[in-house]
Amino acid sequence: MRESGSDPSPAGRVRALLEESARVKRAVAEGQAEAIARAAALVSEAFRAGGRALLFGNGGSAADALHVAAEWCGRLGRERPGLPALALGANPSELTAIANDYGFERVFERLVDAHGRAGDVAIAFSTSGDSPNVLAAVDQARARGLRTLALTGKGGGKLAGRVELAIVVPSDDTQRIQEAHIAIGHALAELVEDALFPVR
Repeated sequence: MRESGSDPSPAGRVRALLEESARVKRAVAEGQAEAIARAAALVSEAFRAGGRALLFGNGGSAADALHVAAEWCGRLGRERPGLPALALGANPSELTAIANDYGFERVFERLVDAHGRAGDVAIAFSTSGDSPNVLAAVDQARARGLRTLALTGKGGGKLAGRVELAIVVPSDDTQRIQEAHIAIGHALAELVEDALFPVR
């Protein structure tokens, strides 16, 4: 909803959208910086011990999981060895086979069962925090001894209470939450690089 007196032009709308995105990110910086730093330390510890990161989510959150996994497998800001990160939504044959045989609510649960090991870290992306397949995967990860993180919004939903550490974007707008999630993902990737491959 536009505020009274706001610029009704397309350019004005663009400015308003970007300003709101920036406002949400500032709120994340003020309220979630410590949680993001703890999450990065947890991921760094898992990588250092030979574990992997398993990332998952639906729709735009699946794209965010793919993006962050790529930053670790490739590189973000410096030349370094690749880090073992796996986006669980990347293989359509796995997804469709599991959805066909078990139902879509179990796709990530089965993939965590297949790929997850104690000491790995499961990173769940969900703007609502209430996606049944994400919740099932987190429950499976905990049962298998994985560490669990979540990036969510809208108050955290059920997901925030079912993970070891939740980073909750203070917004109810899906687009703004996803924009903040990728900024958080970049911060996590950079902090992990700093921890494991310090510049000397």
